[in-house]
Order: sequence, then structure tokens, then C-alpha cells
Amino acid sequence: MAAQISTETKKEALKVAKSIQKPTQTKEQTKLIAQGIEKGIAEYKKQQKSKARAIDKHKKQKIKEKSTIDNTADIVNESTKKQLISAYVPWGLLVLSWIAFAGYIHLAK
Repeated sequence: MAAQISTETKKEALKVAKSIQKPTQTKEQTKLIAQGIEKGIAEYKKQQKSKARAIDKHKKQKIKEKSTIDNTADIVNESTKKQLISAYVPWGLLVLSWIAFAGYIHLAK
């Protein structure tokens, strides 16, 4: 599949080829030089598009990784809170039962 070269690129290539044209150079040679310049410009544009896609893909991947890390941190925080609550509940019940027992003994006297 041949890449389509825009007319703007062709004009730009011909302009560059004419600017570097030697006095003894024929029109056919100038056209061949212009075609080479066109191919060079097309290849350069293709590389730039590829680089832009790679950079965009890398940015999206970083955003996705950051989102995953944030979600993991939230899950860890929730888990830690549940562990703290489950650690304090037995102690709280023990203290509450001792207070109730002391109150019962005090009222029974």
C-alpha cells in the first residue's frame, strides 16, 4: 500500500529541490530529487505520528497505573480500618462488662 503524499508536501519538496538546483541540472533530475525529498518528508511525518502515538499510549498507561495504585490504596485503607475496629471491639466489650459488673456489685451492696 503506497502512502498518499499531499499536494502541499509535493509543492514543498519541489520548492526545496528548486532551491538547491544546480545550473547544469535537468528538469527530470530536479523532479527525481523532489520525489526523494517527498519520500523523506513522508517518512519523517510517519515517524512523528508513530512517536506521538507511543507517547500518548505511555501517558494513558501511566494514568491507568496511577488509578490502579489509588484504588489499591483505598482498599488497603478500608482493610486497615476494619482490622482496627475488629481489634478494639473485644477490648471495648471487656471494659464494658467490667463496668457493668462493678455497677452490679455496687448496687447489690
